[in-house]
Amino acid sequence: MRQRLVGILLFHEVEVLDFAGPFEVFSITTLLESNEKPFVVKTISENGGMVTARNGLNVQPDYGFDDHPSFDIVIIPGGYGAEQIEINNPRIIAWIQDQNSKVELMTSVCTGALLLAKAGVLDGRKATTHWMDLDRLEEEFPEVSVQRNVKFVDEGSILTSGGISAGINLSFHMIARLHGKEVALKTAKQMEYDITIE
Repeated sequence: MRQRLVGILLFHEVEVLDFAGPFEVFSITTLLESNEKPFVVKTISENGGMVTARNGLNVQPDYGFDDHPSFDIVIIPGGYGAEQIEINNPRIIAWIQDQNSKVELMTSVCTGALLLAKAGVLDGRKATTHWMDLDRLEEEFPEVSVQRNVKFVDEGSILTSGGISAGINLSFHMIARLHGKEVALKTAKQMEYDITIE
């Protein structure tokens, strides 16, 4: 079995559940028969230094942009730090563009979609974000086909989710897509998370 390496981007004022939800889902997933872990999850920040998430949670990332390994899946969370700060950071946007050309799946949670849109990743694609920011996504990035009243949007190699807890729904969808519905349901049961997986 080949483990997929999942990289979650962190930055100051990142929404906690945006990254912690997917981190939990992917970290505890095990396959049905072998009980092997199909994912290894690591965190990255621009310079590898301590990040202060929303409401003062300090998190020490595993890597910076200059020393991280090659990822199979990248998750871009949202929050105030995404929509107001990092959207104006050209190094973050360039990193997303670079990763998008290398990874199997590029994904966003909540207003992380604004960073994907700024990087041009969502042009010509369907996407969603936190319900409070749907109009902004539509107005600032007219090339994006904004989807409303959905938990997530799967566009093949690009996936986006609605706000905060919707990133957990997206994570279960990705696990079902990569390893089957039963693996996803087993993980959800372990987390005591009620979910219907199509």
